[in-house]
Amino acid sequence: MTQDLFSKFEPIWNEYQSLPTDGTNPFNVSMEKVLSPTEAIINGKKVILAGTNNYMGMTFNEECIKAAKDAVDEYGTGTTGSRVLNGTYDSHRKLEAALCDFYGVKYGIVFSTGYQANLGVISTLCQKNDYVLIDQDNHASIYDACSMGEATIVRFRHNSPESLENRFKKIRDEDPDAGVLVVVEGVYSMLGDQAPLKEFAEITKKYNGYILVDEAHSIGVFGETGRGVAQAQGVEHMIDFIVGTFSKSVGTIGGYCVSNNDMFESLRLVCRPYLFTASLPPSVVASAIKALEIIATTNLREKLLNNTRRLNEGLRKAGFEVATVGEGPIAAIVVDTRDRAFAFWGGMINAGVYVNLAIPPSTPKRLNLMRCSLSASHSFEQIDFMLEAFKKSGKKFGVI
Repeated sequence: MTQDLFSKFEPIWNEYQSLPTDGTNPFNVSMEKVLSPTEAIINGKKVILAGTNNYMGMTFNEECIKAAKDAVDEYGTGTTGSRVLNGTYDSHRKLEAALCDFYGVKYGIVFSTGYQANLGVISTLCQKNDYVLIDQDNHASIYDACSMGEATIVRFRHNSPESLENRFKKIRDEDPDAGVLVVVEGVYSMLGDQAPLKEFAEITKKYNGYILVDEAHSIGVFGETGRGVAQAQGVEHMIDFIVGTFSKSVGTIGGYCVSNNDMFESLRLVCRPYLFTASLPPSVVASAIKALEIIATTNLREKLLNNTRRLNEGLRKAGFEVATVGEGPIAAIVVDTRDRAFAFWGGMINAGVYVNLAIPPSTPKRLNLMRCSLSASHSFEQIDFMLEAFKKSGKKFGVI
């Protein structure tokens, strides 16, 4: 009997079909109107947004909006072409130059999404006969990039320099001349923990490899000028490639990679996700340039960190099992069962707070998480409202 192509999805589809249909399905949220970086209308009700990754609140920044509108008036709505054909405008070059200035590096390439930035750079650099050493908690885009490049994938324990060195030593014992790229994240999005970049970079250099850091959740949030964890830890000079996204702190869409490697520009000739994708619309490019300028010259980071401190401390005092590690933009609590997690999420949306439900297999240690990603635009009054909603739902569904 011929295998139906959809049969493999039946278990997850059946599970999805069993979810509530009363507006409390976390995978079917529709924002009818977005009012600000921190509020929206969902199910006809005003809701505080506590799970958007809009760390700096740039989506409604007046200067960014004006820049985007002006670009639409001047260039239209899109490029209708890839960067190597008709899709490179002067503004794309200006954005890449702005990234180089922002990071203090020589080279930068912009991609149409952050996912494509990882997919393009990693899969192009690491191909057959190469190795990619990845933290086991890395993002799906990193795993997909490794598969696309056909390199040998070697995982090491999360944030463990010892595990990385053991894997590296074994590779060098067996294949002294192989190309090796280590890929880690600056901040891990589920629990907010940071990578020990100095130790990782020292091990990488010891064994003659390259290191790439995905700063998607740390650009704007950490470092003196918001360049991320590498800047905050004082190790930028030890990092070969930094990948990031415009879809979080920068408040729009797109991705990038920056480097000081003098061969870096050759990626434009061989990187398929760069060569065969339409380039970013001019409006997106213009707002990203303005947002980078604002991030580098304002102190929104301290406001964001004060917000997450207040929320995490309040959750702990209320009796929740707080899973968040260290300081950053993330606040997450553990819910013991999947069914209780779904019910808890519904309780939160009914109480007027939108959070992210994160469940296995996308979570570390197979935890069921209620995950908040806060914004510098949140007020303390909104944080306190969130806390009351957490307490109400926590008591109602037996989490506290």
